[in-house]
Amino acid sequence: MRAEDDTYTMMCCASCGIAGGDDVTLKKCTECHLVKYCSDECQRDHRPQHKRACKKRAAELRDELLFKQPESSHRGDCPICCLPLPIDPKKSTLTSCCSKYICNGCNYANKKREIEGKRQQKCPFCRKAAPDTDEEINKRLMKRVEANDPVAMCFMGTERYEEGNYNAAFEYWTRAATLGDVQAHYQLSTLYYDGQGVEKDEKLELHHLIEAAIGGHPMARHNLGILEWENGHNDRAVKHLIIASKFGHDKSLDSVKILYKAGYVSKDDFATALRGHQAAVDATKSPQREEAAKAIEGGSD
Repeated sequence: MRAEDDTYTMMCCASCGIAGGDDVTLKKCTECHLVKYCSDECQRDHRPQHKRACKKRAAELRDELLFKQPESSHRGDCPICCLPLPIDPKKSTLTSCCSKYICNGCNYANKKREIEGKRQQKCPFCRKAAPDTDEEINKRLMKRVEANDPVAMCFMGTERYEEGNYNAAFEYWTRAATLGDVQAHYQLSTLYYDGQGVEKDEKLELHHLIEAAIGGHPMARHNLGILEWENGHNDRAVKHLIIASKFGHDKSLDSVKILYKAGYVSKDDFATALRGHQAAVDATKSPQREEAAKAIEGGSD
């Protein structure tokens, strides 16, 4: 009978019982997706009866999304070599002309090829002439900001933050987060945690950490794990830390190791975290990137 009841609920308005058809369009409850309604009025009338079940199912759906391993980190892939970008931001460069993060391997190879061929320095992605001054770089980035580019907005927010202008950083990061920038969500969580440019707010800090974690941000995921541990939610904490470890996040893997030794992580889960971490690190390696790392370390970048 339960399956029949569920089918009936999805075919008829949960409030008045009218069946969906050519003349009646039913819309799902956007929070839980459990029931449908023929009108806003019916949804309001049914709210007192539905509220508890809706809240419970919405929380379940949120957790399903939260604890699903993202396909890639928030950094994504290098648009030139199509390999995953390292989670260390120092191993990639933002182009001011097109707001693309290029891995150091591709960036170095492009510069080397142009220097050896005595060609004009150009962007490795869009091939626009490289800027000559910091002023030109800033001008190009601001042009990207005006075009509602969230990556440029997030970058400019970081620039203002490092200058100590937390209010401006908050404005840039808020705009970028609204447009879906994962890094901006993480940066906002740090502002709400520290109370820089905003009042300290644990709820908003948590909101932005969750959004960043769902988007594949390993440090946000790590911080969520620590928060869950501090609140006594050990199983949830371990899940977060293992997911972050699978992005190649060293700090999270170190936490998993400690919890494994203390008996909070099973042998199988620890092995999964180790394999996932190594696979993520290996996926970002290439001979070109290794050559670039040696050149940068030697001061020839």
